[in-house]
Amino acid sequence: MLRTKELTYQYKNGPKLTFPDISCGQGEHWLLLGQSGCGKTTLLHLLGGLLRPSSGSIQVGDTDIGALSASKLDHFRGRNIGIVFQKPHFVRSLSVEKNLSLARYLVNERPYRQGVDALLGSLNLEHKLKSMPHRLSQGEQQRVAIARAVINQPQLILADEPTSALDDDNCLEVIRLLEAQAKAQNAVLLIVTHDQRLKDHFPNQIGL
Repeated sequence: MLRTKELTYQYKNGPKLTFPDISCGQGEHWLLLGQSGCGKTTLLHLLGGLLRPSSGSIQVGDTDIGALSASKLDHFRGRNIGIVFQKPHFVRSLSVEKNLSLARYLVNERPYRQGVDALLGSLNLEHKLKSMPHRLSQGEQQRVAIARAVINQPQLILADEPTSALDDDNCLEVIRLLEAQAKAQNAVLLIVTHDQRLKDHFPNQIGL
């Protein structure tokens, strides 16, 4: 479902990063561990199609995303890849509902209020539908970020350090929410982190 082969990335005037081959089956949950500065976020951006590899291939489902044009890659990413960034990014002037609807609009899907309501309900956020994201707590923002990542029912969910700023209780809650949403979509879940609290929770692990 997610496969990489001989993947490298070269920063301009910087180091060349070489990554291990990855093979994740449909519906599997994986942890990608490594210390700060080892290239974890770079790898996540490559897998999410936000960066182009210097060499090697990335296959999501039956699609080699490196072979797609920029516009086709944008559309493929919007439909098939959900990304939860370390710091949530929202359109500040839009409500929670409209931020989620925007994610559908960008892939030419009509707003789906019933689906938005159900998704927010599963994340205990139904009462925040009309709220502005910057008015939410940190934990609520993280849950809305998860909702936006899965609103288009992606094949692949990527999460970049989703628990690094959270206490133990909120850390466990976010991990359970990510797993539940991935299971509902039968999607691959890949969490990129240096948070050692997660090691015993995921039997499938990749080390950088």
